[in-house]
Amino acid sequence: MNEPGALVLVVDDEPQMRKFVRLSLASAGYRVLEASTGAEGLQQAAAHTPDLILLDLGLPDMDGLEVTRRLREWSTVPILVISARGQEDSKVLVLDGGADDYLTKPFGAAELSARIRVALRHAAGIRGVASSTVFEIGEDVRVDLVKRIVLVRGEEVHLTPIEYKLLALLVKHAGMVMTHRQLLEQVWGPGHAHQMQYLRVYMGQLRQKLEREAARPTHLFTEPGIGYRLKVE
Repeated sequence: MNEPGALVLVVDDEPQMRKFVRLSLASAGYRVLEASTGAEGLQQAAAHTPDLILLDLGLPDMDGLEVTRRLREWSTVPILVISARGQEDSKVLVLDGGADDYLTKPFGAAELSARIRVALRHAAGIRGVASSTVFEIGEDVRVDLVKRIVLVRGEEVHLTPIEYKLLALLVKHAGMVMTHRQLLEQVWGPGHAHQMQYLRVYMGQLRQKLEREAARPTHLFTEPGIGYRLKVE
């Protein structure tokens, strides 16, 4: 589901923040549930099966990372973390722990809505692989995941097996932040989780082949200290 009308569970102990999020989402047509503790959030998630969860990290009874881990034991619901903790370590921990995206407080209603739309589109694509297997990145790049063909401005571009595997992984998680560890483990294997130089080299090669200007990417973005994101329109 990626249309307004989706059910969003907001887990945050700040009444003012819940009110801001509730009004912002309601005006966009979303249905909203609220919880002020991690335990209540887990209960609400089990009882109502929301389409997306907005989760604060600093909850009074348990850390948001623990809530994420417990949710991931039985649910694949998209989790968008909203937190005042802006440190890279906090972001990496929660993304590696199973969250789909991270938004640092304070944030605006427009950015919140955009992140929610991306997360819901991604979840819908996973649930109904019936969605297209051909992915367009802006006006320049077209990736056919079945035929394993990549076109850049209408011309087929040769990618090495590693380059293609890396791009396909980013495509499947388009709009989401993929951490360095996630990319390294899924492309190179568990034993390469700290081989950052591999990732930098291959991301540089992908930008040379896909971007109009590799030094000023418009598709393959770096999240400093965290990982990479494939931007979607």
